[in-house]
Amino acid sequence: MKPGDKHRVIAEVTRRVLDKHASSPQVLEQALFETLYLERQRLEKQRHTKRRRQERARYERIQSEALRAPAERQRELLGTVIRAFCEEVSGHFDPRVYKLATRVIPGALNLLLNALSPLRLLQELPGGMSRLDEQLVLEGECDALRKAASLGTTVLVPTHSSNLDSILVGFGLYRLGLPPYVYGAGLNLFSNKLIGFFMHNLGAYKVDRRKQASVYKDVLKTYAGHTMELGYHNLFFPGGTRSRSGSVEQKLKLGLLGQSLDAYIHNLRRKAEQPDIFVVPCTINYQLVLEAETLIDDHLKEVGKSRYIIEDDEFSKPKRILDFVQRIFSLDSRIHLVVSQPLDVFGNRVDEQGCSRDARGRPVDRTRYVQVDGEPAFDAQRDQEYTRELARSVAEAYLRDTVLSPIHLVAHTVFEWLRDRNPTLDLYRLLRTGGEFESMPLIEAYDRLERTLEALQRRAGRGELRLDERLKTRDSVAVMSHALQHLSSYHRRPALVRRGDRLLHIDRNLLLYYQARIGELSPRLGGAS
Repeated sequence: MKPGDKHRVIAEVTRRVLDKHASSPQVLEQALFETLYLERQRLEKQRHTKRRRQERARYERIQSEALRAPAERQRELLGTVIRAFCEEVSGHFDPRVYKLATRVIPGALNLLLNALSPLRLLQELPGGMSRLDEQLVLEGECDALRKAASLGTTVLVPTHSSNLDSILVGFGLYRLGLPPYVYGAGLNLFSNKLIGFFMHNLGAYKVDRRKQASVYKDVLKTYAGHTMELGYHNLFFPGGTRSRSGSVEQKLKLGLLGQSLDAYIHNLRRKAEQPDIFVVPCTINYQLVLEAETLIDDHLKEVGKSRYIIEDDEFSKPKRILDFVQRIFSLDSRIHLVVSQPLDVFGNRVDEQGCSRDARGRPVDRTRYVQVDGEPAFDAQRDQEYTRELARSVAEAYLRDTVLSPIHLVAHTVFEWLRDRNPTLDLYRLLRTGGEFESMPLIEAYDRLERTLEALQRRAGRGELRLDERLKTRDSVAVMSHALQHLSSYHRRPALVRRGDRLLHIDRNLLLYYQARIGELSPRLGGAS
């Protein structure tokens, strides 16, 4: 973000959030003291550092004064807290760093994160560039995304499987010739000083998920919305966090999605030259997922909500990242980034001319959706319903544009066989013990695989999902071989190995994780994931 715009955004976001939370003395007092309480609670759980001591002392001073202050002074104190949140959140953009990063990231994805020497980094760049270009496959409505970006402001909303997602999406946007996008990144991702430097200068703004105050959450949403109004393309993950179960996200967070509608109405009211906001779903499809072991363990422990941030996963271990990237290159493990058809802020599909189309393909005037007495206006209840419609359209696009690979198919085949052979075991006991049989006959695996593949190909033919190239033929032997290479070679424990004419299920948690991508194929799987 340009320095001048950064100051404008901080000032406007502070004003809007303050106006919302200071509409009356009672609302003001509740917002101020709730924020102070929750912030002090957060600090109690953190390590003792100089910054923690400074923050705690500042909040104690504000609380002490606020207890005796009149409403006008309480408003000023809340404004001070809100502005501090804004300044902490706000990112900035340096074109020089962007130019450097787009040269460095492709060739150094495995080295940059490993903090190796600059000399070795430079030595590895040329080969790394070509390898990442080959491994990252861009497909779908890429031209439509470029066109939408020329007609208005785009909001890219990808699925979220790994902390590598934002790096790969950023490189994908660069390859498409699009400008850098503003995006929120978890505070934990800034802990690596080298990565933090690049993220700070590539448009990322900080998101501290430990902060639970409604005032802070409104700062995040309003910040994103106002940058959209200023014409900055945005990127965020509407699933809220990485998919712990491995399934395709279907329950989306409405807060940031709703900001696209909010920004559109603001643009219409001020008669902006290009008022349109286009929401573009996108799926990131790995064959191997860096943090799969930690994510599925967290899901199974049912602590995903309380443990919203995982600070000790594979992304925090540089050697695991290096191993992961090397494995992707050595196994020809393609990563598919699929761009879906753009949507308007009401969930209607948008054609190449930027015209909204209803479910029957008829053009619609989207400005009329938000008019009251002929003028664009906000209506909380109406706008919430529009945002729910948008979320449904995004979730449907995720299902259509998810790419299934041999790994997902084979994991699904084996896991379904385990369920069928152990009908009396609940999920957790099945995962723990493996049930009655420690291995599956290979001939039965091929039979089940071919039947499932036939069903997937029918669905792909109807445009309900996408298949990796290897699944477009009926070569079940090649499919099995490819899957076994992946499922037995990267993770600390193999998920599945072949011994003679049998398949041994070793890490059933990983099988559950990788099969979840096909969860929508079977109601039973959908419930399990």
